[in-house]
Amino acid sequence: MLKKERYQEFVKYFSAHNPDAQTELNYSNPYELLVAVILSAQCTDKRINQVTPTLFERFPDAPSLAASTPDEVFTYIRSVSYPNNKAKHLVGMAKKLMAEFHGDVPERVEDLIKLPGVGRKTANVISSVVYNKPAMAVDTHVFRVSNRLGLTSRATTPLAVEKQLVKYLPKDTIAIAHHWLILHGRYICIARRPKCEECPITYFCKYFETHYTKGATKD
Repeated sequence: MLKKERYQEFVKYFSAHNPDAQTELNYSNPYELLVAVILSAQCTDKRINQVTPTLFERFPDAPSLAASTPDEVFTYIRSVSYPNNKAKHLVGMAKKLMAEFHGDVPERVEDLIKLPGVGRKTANVISSVVYNKPAMAVDTHVFRVSNRLGLTSRATTPLAVEKQLVKYLPKDTIAIAHHWLILHGRYICIARRPKCEECPITYFCKYFETHYTKGATKD
C-alpha cells in the first residue's frame, strides 16, 4: 500500500470511528491547559488530572501563579515527574505571560515557545487544541504510531515526523489527527508490544503488513 493510500485510510477510519477525539487532560481555559500540558511531560494524563484541581484552586490564573514561588508550587505537584523543574517552569511561564502577553496565552507557536517549560510539542498542543490551528504536536505516541502505520518514513526526529504528517494530512484534520494518534498509541499500539490482535486498522498498517503478512512488500 502506498503512503498516500495509508493516509486516506487513516483519515477515513478515524473520522468515522472517533470524530470527536480530544485531549484527556482536564481543563476549562487556555491557561489551565497550558499548565496541564507542561506538567504532563513524561507523566500520565491520569496523574496530572489528580493534581490539577487543587493546583488550579490555589492558582486560578497567570497573575496568582506569577506571584508564587517554585517552592510553593512544588507542594502541589510533588507527585508528578520532575516536580522541581516543573515548579520553576510554571512560575517562570506565568511571569512571562504577565510581562509579555498581558496574562493571556498566545496562539502562535513562535510566541508560545518563548515561555519557560514550553517546547515545540507543548506549543503545538496549545495552538491546535485551544485555537484549532493546523499544528501537529509530536509526543512519543505520535512518533511511534505514525512510524508503525507507515505514515512517516525515515523520520528520526519529532520535527521530521511533524513535517511529514503536516505535509500529507488534509489541513482540516491535522489538529484532531494528533489525538487519533495519541489515543491509538496509548491504548492499542503500545510501546513494548502493540495489541495487533485487537487493532481495527491492521488492514492499512505497515508494521502489521511487515510482521504478520506473508509475502508483504515494502513501500
